[in-house]
Amino acid sequence: MIFNLRLDQDLYHRLLLVFLTSFSFCYLASYLLYSLALWVTLVIPLSLALATLKSSLQLEVGDKSVLITGCDTGFGLTLAKHLASLGFNVFAGCLLADKDGPGATELRGLANPRLKVIQLDITKQEDWDKALEFVQKNLISTSSGLWGIVNNAGWATFGEVEWVGIDTYKKAMDINVFGMIAGIKTFLPLIRSAKGRVVTITSGLGRMAVPTRSPYCLTKYALEGFHDCLRYEMKAFGVSVSILEPGNFIAGTNIFNENFVKAQAELMWNNMDQEIKDAYGKDYFNQKVEIMRSYMNNGIPDIMPVIHTYTDALLDAFPQARYQPMDNYFKVRCFIATHMPEAVYDYLYIGHATR
Repeated sequence: MIFNLRLDQDLYHRLLLVFLTSFSFCYLASYLLYSLALWVTLVIPLSLALATLKSSLQLEVGDKSVLITGCDTGFGLTLAKHLASLGFNVFAGCLLADKDGPGATELRGLANPRLKVIQLDITKQEDWDKALEFVQKNLISTSSGLWGIVNNAGWATFGEVEWVGIDTYKKAMDINVFGMIAGIKTFLPLIRSAKGRVVTITSGLGRMAVPTRSPYCLTKYALEGFHDCLRYEMKAFGVSVSILEPGNFIAGTNIFNENFVKAQAELMWNNMDQEIKDAYGKDYFNQKVEIMRSYMNNGIPDIMPVIHTYTDALLDAFPQARYQPMDNYFKVRCFIATHMPEAVYDYLYIGHATR
């Protein structure tokens, strides 16, 4: 066990919540016993100290092995390198490993014996079966199992409900939900043996919906419910299940680029019925596409808060059910969406759509 104090926004947000909760307790308790000042002096410092300690106690890496999906680009590529540098034995699943994709090539070029690249299309059960066989053969200690699976692979698109074809919805579900579930089911026996971790990235949009993102929100809401069920079920086996709900890191991950946005827009418009085209109009359609295009340079360019949060979910002595690497704007917005009446969230963040 080590003490790893990292002063970041995630800790500050947690301490603020602890402070508000403690102060509320003190205020109520002061009506029963002694003065408010006494309770504040005793309870609040102790609560903040315990919360900081709880957030900072971590396990040592030791000989822990982790499988990561989606290591071709973005979070997965950076996380694979980061965890290997910490001493993890990393199995980096890449969609384009067999085709010498840039991410797989970069990881192999590191020549790190702790980092092994494997071919992994998460929508194909045969790839999961081959990955399981490879991991079992290359675990440092087969008796200790696999410490963690990090479900990072995903696919994002956009479009209003009437614009998006059913095949697009199915593709989003196949990659973001069913492929991820297939991997968890394949590797759970090894993770149960290690009493390890299941860590999955969802999104802030798994807690609050926005227009023109129904294919993405659909999958992220589904992941939230699935992982709550899995977390309850795995407690009996000592397996921790954590979700990451990041804010807007599009600028740092290149999840949207010019070619992708253009291709998706053309696909939607060309496949729409004429009645839908007439109802919405090309100007309105182009306006929504332009919003998606603006996301390419939007949000937080530095993805390390997400990388550190992934690491925390794997090593925290007291792992959280949900981590939220977000800036203050998204944190407040998520809080309002979760705890305030829907009308308040709609008024502040959605407004009334016009054509």
